[in-house]
Amino acid sequence: MIRVAVFILWLLHFLPFRVLVALGNAVGWLGYKLGRERRRVASINLKLCFPQMSAAEREELVRRHFLMFGRGLVERVILWWSSAARINSLIRVEGEENFKALQGHPTIMLMPHFIGMDVGGQWIAQRIDSVSMYAKQKNKYINDLMLAKRGRFGHQGLYSRQEGLRPVIKAMRENKPLYYLPDQDQGVKDGAFVPFFGIPAATMTSVARIAKMTGAMVVPAITKLLPDGDGYVLTFYPPWENFPSGDDIADARRMNEFIEQRVLEMPEQYFWVHKRFKTRPEGEASFYDSV
Repeated sequence: MIRVAVFILWLLHFLPFRVLVALGNAVGWLGYKLGRERRRVASINLKLCFPQMSAAEREELVRRHFLMFGRGLVERVILWWSSAARINSLIRVEGEENFKALQGHPTIMLMPHFIGMDVGGQWIAQRIDSVSMYAKQKNKYINDLMLAKRGRFGHQGLYSRQEGLRPVIKAMRENKPLYYLPDQDQGVKDGAFVPFFGIPAATMTSVARIAKMTGAMVVPAITKLLPDGDGYVLTFYPPWENFPSGDDIADARRMNEFIEQRVLEMPEQYFWVHKRFKTRPEGEASFYDSV
C-alpha cells in the first residue's frame, strides 16, 4: 500500500505548480477538518505564544497553517522527483552573498522548522555538499526513500541522531557545512529551558558547542512559500557576529529570538503542529494533556 501511495505521489510531480498548490491547499483543508489532535496542539501552541490574540484570530491562524502544511506535503513531490532546473525556476534567492561567504569555511546553516525548509535544503544541495542529521523512520522503505531523496543532489552526508555528533564534526572539519534544524523539543539532556515567546522551552544548546568545537560561522536560512503559486523565497541572513559568546544559554536565547522574529513575519508557516513545549520543568504540568 505504501508503494502504491509513493507511485501516486510520483505521478503528481508532472502536474503544473499552480495545480499542486491548489491540491496542497485542499489537503491542508482536509487535515484541518480531520486532524483533531494536531489542530489541538497547534491551538495550544498559539495560545501560549500569542495570548494577546482573540480565540477567533488564533483559530484562523491554525486554519491558514494547515493550508500551508498541506502545501508543504504536496509540493515535496517536486523536490523529490523534478529536475534541478524546475526546482530552481521556482526559487528566488535573497542574501546569496551570505551563502557564498560560507564556502571554504566551517559553517552551521541554521534552518528552523518552517514549512519551506526542505525547499531551501534542495537548493543548497545542488550547489554544495553538506552534512545533516535525521530521525530514523520506523518503516525501512520510507526511511530509505527519504534518505535517497534528501541526498539526490551531490554527495550529502546524512547521519542518524543515534550516530551522535562525531561524524558530523569530522565532516565539518573538512569544510562541509552542517544543515541544522535546531528548534524542536528533544528534552534538556543536551540543552536547557530557554524562553520562546516567553514560555520556557527545551532548547538545544548544541549550536554554540558545535561552533566552538569547529570554529564554524552560523548562517541562518529561511524559505518562505509565496501565495497563489508564485514559488518560494529563500533568504540567507548575515553570519552571526560574536557567536559563540562563551555563554551557551545566552546563545540559545539569541537563536530563539531570531526564530521569534521570523515567526512574526509569517506566523502561518512555522511548524505549530509540533509539541514545542512538551518537556516541562520539574513539577510543571504538561500543556498538552487532554482535558
